[in-house]
Amino acid sequence: MIHVKRFEFNYFSVNTYLLYDKTGEAVLIDCGCMNQREEEELKAFIDENKLTLKRLLCTHLHLDHVFGNSFITQTYGLEPEAHKADTELLPSAEEQAKAFGLSMKGKSGQVNHFITVGEAIHFGESTLTSLHVPGHSPGSLVFYSEESNLAITGDTLFAGSIGRTDLWAGNQEILIAAIRNKLLALPDSTIIYPGHGPESSIREEKLENPYI
Repeated sequence: MIHVKRFEFNYFSVNTYLLYDKTGEAVLIDCGCMNQREEEELKAFIDENKLTLKRLLCTHLHLDHVFGNSFITQTYGLEPEAHKADTELLPSAEEQAKAFGLSMKGKSGQVNHFITVGEAIHFGESTLTSLHVPGHSPGSLVFYSEESNLAITGDTLFAGSIGRTDLWAGNQEILIAAIRNKLLALPDSTIIYPGHGPESSIREEKLENPYI
């Protein structure tokens, strides 16, 4: 069974997720910590629970989701992983930051390993499967665990909303179609953990989400 620890980091209140199981192996998704206090909060939880980080995963490469990547690389020796489309079609995190009056120098890390669609991501006794749900960004991924009945949805599907599509290479029609075809096809009982805001379920979103 996968345990989910949520941290809320940076100016954009991004949800960073640490997933781990009884073996102590873990994966980190969307590391958004952007200052020393947030870095220490994340590291303290990892150390106190004696966790071993195996992979650093990105649902997508918008700046708010990658602030802490270089910290993880420097501290744990892990490089960020993402879908190739986001590296090809999005501006760099440094260029994105300029649009918000921020600096990303040295923070986002270099993506050298690309997550493929349908890839099985193993840690401990657990497995996540990558689902491609484009529209918020070209390479947006959702990480789904059938066994633990959960999905880390990034900025594709929120509680009561969907990801914005007015940013670089966004497309609302593509996003809504991908949500309907990929996410709403998951079991109704699946718990979703989005990139911002509270968790929800596929059932709740089918019933209450006005966008889908």
